[in-house]
Amino acid sequence: MTERMDARFADLKAEGRPALITYFMGGDPDFETSLGIMKALPEAGADVIELGMPFSDPMADGPAIQMAGHRALSGGQTLSKTLDLARAFREGDQKTPIVLMGYYNPIYSFGVERFLDAALEAGIDGLIVVDLPPEMDDELCIPALAKGINFIRLATPTTDEKRLPKVLKNTSGFVYYVSMNGITGSALPDLSKIAAAVNRIKAHTDLPVCVGFGVKTADHAQAIGAAADGVVVGSAIVAQVAGSLDAEGRATSHTISAVSTLVRGLATGVRSARLAAAE
Repeated sequence: MTERMDARFADLKAEGRPALITYFMGGDPDFETSLGIMKALPEAGADVIELGMPFSDPMADGPAIQMAGHRALSGGQTLSKTLDLARAFREGDQKTPIVLMGYYNPIYSFGVERFLDAALEAGIDGLIVVDLPPEMDDELCIPALAKGINFIRLATPTTDEKRLPKVLKNTSGFVYYVSMNGITGSALPDLSKIAAAVNRIKAHTDLPVCVGFGVKTADHAQAIGAAADGVVVGSAIVAQVAGSLDAEGRATSHTISAVSTLVRGLATGVRSARLAAAE
């Protein structure tokens, strides 16, 4: 698979700390502002970037990400423009892994082979496509792996021992453990169960296991990072963007800095996770 992802997790393992994986919606609230957010993420402490592909029917997403997608689409964001974001980001950063996250419909409409070629050219390292189960691996997963693009699968609290090997079969890059049932940003994860869940998944794979859904604060990040190889934060970042906009939903001078401030705090929590666990 792409070298950036493997290199980043190898470096983090050598440092003895989990990754901070940050999600934001491409084009929210406009192209230039979202590019500014993307460029600010690594400096603020993000290790891997999840770049959201806006879609009109985001069935797995909570209100915050749904509204972010609506703002992006209303502003004219498309899949092509989302790839343009990655391409522009790569002009100044060749090391931070980028994962495109979203739904299959825009990719299917774009054309799978055309999309994969464009994603590679734009510097994309991985895909998370939440509505493609393992039974549909021939649609996108297998072609992506053949091109050298990681296909990152979701595991959930209801993914049992019988199902888990099938979920992991063609997974690469890392495993995304969804720490609760439901939609994004809907509740706080049960921290007491996360370590057991991570260990259960690790019994089936050597891939890093990263945990997300419901992470909002540095304390959450620290607690999850004590057990996981990575902490994924999405809705809290998207909500930070929304809270910085003016009454007409336009970016303000505080939009990018608001996101940076949140991510710095989260990064502090992640970086202290293993220290706290050892005390």
